[in-house]
Amino acid sequence: MTIGILREPSFETRVSLIPEHIPVLKKLNVRVIAESVCGNLAFASDDQYIAQGVEISSRSSVLGESDIVLSINLLSDDDLKLLKKSAVVIGVYSPLSNFKLIKSWSEIGITIFSMDMLPRTTRAQSMDVLSSQANIAGYKAVILAAMQLPKYFPMFMTAAGSIAPAKVLILGAGVAGLQAIATARRLGAVVEVFDTRPAVKEEVMSLGAKFIEVEGALDASKAGGYAVEQTEEYKQKQQQRIADVAAKADVIITTAQIPGKKAPVLLPESVLDTMKAGSLIIDLASSTGGNTSHTKDRETVVYKNVTIIGNSNLQATMPSDASKLYGKNILNFLQLIINSEGQLLLNFADDLVKGSCISYNNEVCNERVNDLLIKG
Repeated sequence: MTIGILREPSFETRVSLIPEHIPVLKKLNVRVIAESVCGNLAFASDDQYIAQGVEISSRSSVLGESDIVLSINLLSDDDLKLLKKSAVVIGVYSPLSNFKLIKSWSEIGITIFSMDMLPRTTRAQSMDVLSSQANIAGYKAVILAAMQLPKYFPMFMTAAGSIAPAKVLILGAGVAGLQAIATARRLGAVVEVFDTRPAVKEEVMSLGAKFIEVEGALDASKAGGYAVEQTEEYKQKQQQRIADVAAKADVIITTAQIPGKKAPVLLPESVLDTMKAGSLIIDLASSTGGNTSHTKDRETVVYKNVTIIGNSNLQATMPSDASKLYGKNILNFLQLIINSEGQLLLNFADDLVKGSCISYNNEVCNERVNDLLIKG
């Protein structure tokens, strides 16, 4: 069994496994091969990989020799041509958005595991890449806001006068949102939080933030930790309540996403028009359209003195720890599909294996992806 680690595209600083993860695989008698300088941006040098018994080679060799290929981001058409026909690829491929591309991959005969489709259960927590990376993104969103905001975050009382604390509004209390709350509170900000899921109210309040309630939300308890599409009546109530709070906010951090759909626009132009000059929005949903009407992915936009930073990959700004956590998630998953003799063993009776597998035996095997393919 050979596992290959690829270098990511130029916009990505993370790597699938770092040297400290390798000994576990070596104990399983697994050969590990890595593309040259794959870990450089995560401060993992080729020499460090070699010291752990990893073979350093070219991209073509990694693709052609590996039984399992690790790539966080999508592979290129040229990459696919070099893969073994029976290869397994593991990464974060957003199959609910890229379902047509995934279909073309399946026809080649490769087995695809997309870690963002892993069922979000207690047993899966050690493999949950979305949570480990969102935790970093939520933290970094607040640090970025503190750097960009033309005001203090904490309250200050000085001989020259008093400075009121910054007012922070966080839209979405998932993993990223909760970490953003905790970080903003540590920096002394006053924090208000909106989420369509009433169940998160207790967590929000335990972190010292105020929870904004809007009655009439649809039950999201079976949505795997995500938001769900709400009724038009609820959306109108939601928008008015958010608009009232947004007008007073210095910083807004948005995290709301719905799997396989465009991110809901929670801050339309009518709301942006009421915001204070110099206020700031960090939009973590930018890769799926963003939560504002003016968000652009990987860009900073200024709309009427309101700065909107669109970045769904803030975790990549902390590549060392992000790679460490992502790699541990991958390592735990690999131990689920590799037996003690170092052989691939796919047990589709296991809900984690079945849930994260998108393609097997030349067919798309994930029900949600297949439903999207049928609908076109």
